[in-house]
Parts: sequence; structure tokens; C-alpha cells
Amino acid sequence: MSQNLSEKINDVLVDRQLSISAITRELKDKGFVEHRLVLTGYLRALRDLKKLQEIEIPPSKVYKRLEYPEKCTDIYSIVGDQIKSLDMEMRLHLAIFIISRLFKRPVFREELLHLGINNKSVANCLESSTCMISVSRDENLKLYRTEITRIPIPANDPAYEIKAEDAHLISMANVVLVDTIKDLVDISGLTPKTKQTKLVEM
Repeated sequence: MSQNLSEKINDVLVDRQLSISAITRELKDKGFVEHRLVLTGYLRALRDLKKLQEIEIPPSKVYKRLEYPEKCTDIYSIVGDQIKSLDMEMRLHLAIFIISRLFKRPVFREELLHLGINNKSVANCLESSTCMISVSRDENLKLYRTEITRIPIPANDPAYEIKAEDAHLISMANVVLVDTIKDLVDISGLTPKTKQTKLVEM
């Protein structure tokens, strides 16, 4: 693949996020014809290199640019990448637990979308007997919406919080945070090569 293709992908993703099919169509319009499977592998490689963010919006995956790929500071893509291998309900619980603890406030629906968790998954969880989240009634939600400047939060966007946490949830969150540090800091030469180094659901 040429550097030219990477530049063209960046061009079509300016100020938007697109599915693989949409990217393929855009590139074809620009004279770049690549097989969908080849392009899929290339997009995932750019994701692994922290040049693109992959967001899962079932049944599709969409991609968006990381404006500063050399140093990823997007907490949503960092956490989302760590929890993407887990089942959706656990992903939702962990996302809300971690983000709410980091920001000391409830987590808005728009933020969950950036974490790769869609509205249907939230609705399904709220109807489940094992659900550990609830819709937030925090009196400061309006203030929080205006204070968030990194991403636009819709005026009436609902927010969610953990209503019950247990030892398993806390343990999983600790694993996510440890794995995040491992991804952001070079620890090669310090850990045994035979040990499991990525998140597994316990």
C-alpha cells in the first residue's frame, strides 16, 4: 500500500466517521480501487498504529481520524479498545464505571457512542435483571453538558451511572487500567514473554 492511499483515507475521513463500505466508495470516486478485504486489513493496521479509531456500531464498524496519532489522548478510543473483546453488557458496565470514576460525573449517551456502545445495547442492559447501571438524575447534568468541550453533547442527552458495583466489576476495571498503561508505556524487556499480557474476562 502506498503512502498516497493513507493520505486519501485521511482526506475522506476529515470531520466525519465512515464505514468500510462508505470509505471504499469514497476512494473509488477518487480513483483508488481496492478490494474490500484488502482495505479492511489496511484500516485495521492503521487502527493498531493508533492512526485511526475504530468504533463498533453493530452491524458495522466505522473509522475516524485521530488528530494526533503520534500521541493518542482520546480516552474514549483508549478505553474502548481495551474492552472491545468483552461481551456488550460487561463492556457497558466497565465503560460507565471507568469513565465516571475518571471524570467524577455520570457518563452521557454520546460518550458511550464514542466508546463503541450503541443505544440499543444500553436499552437492552436497562431491561436486564443483571443490569448495574441506571439513568442519572444528577441535578448538575445541564452544567456537565456545557462544561464538556472535547466532544459535542446534545442538549437533552441522557447520562448513566453505576447503581451497584461488585468486586468482579472493580477487578475488571483494574485490569483494563493496567492494560491501558501497558499499551501507552513501553515495558518490553521488563516482562516475561510467556505471560498473558492482555485483558481476559474473569
